[in-house]
Amino acid sequence: MTVADRLREAGVVLPPAPPPKGAYFPSRRCGDQLWVSGATARRDGEPALRGVVGADVTIDVAREQAGLAALNLLAAIEAEVGLDTVDAVVALRGYVRGAPEFDAHPAVVDGASQVLLTAFGAPTGAHARTAIGVASLPGGACVELDLVVSVATAGR
Repeated sequence: MTVADRLREAGVVLPPAPPPKGAYFPSRRCGDQLWVSGATARRDGEPALRGVVGADVTIDVAREQAGLAALNLLAAIEAEVGLDTVDAVVALRGYVRGAPEFDAHPAVVDGASQVLLTAFGAPTGAHARTAIGVASLPGGACVELDLVVSVATAGR
């Protein structure tokens, strides 16, 4: 089953890859690894949900935002090398804009982890992960993610 088949079966539509908002590339390949630049949940030029988790954004809403940001990461992979070239999801980093007393960062980033597992299945979608609390994120977003995947090398 292809990644597109898995997403379609789950009722998930992959958005177009968002263009970069600065002097960087959406992804950078190094050997068999593709490093995917940070992504928020922005769609069609519209910014991601602004807010602070634990203050004016609930954990459930932030988890949804993490899932949408993960779809933007997948869109960047699709645009660069194609989702079906992914051999393994290596590492996901999640940055959560949280209130000072907020401590459920992993619960928020689970929204992204679930999307990756839905897209790639196990064991390909299983990944190492870090969930970090931060004071601010681009555009006031409540979640930003970046990702490293292992991709098939040429001639394989």
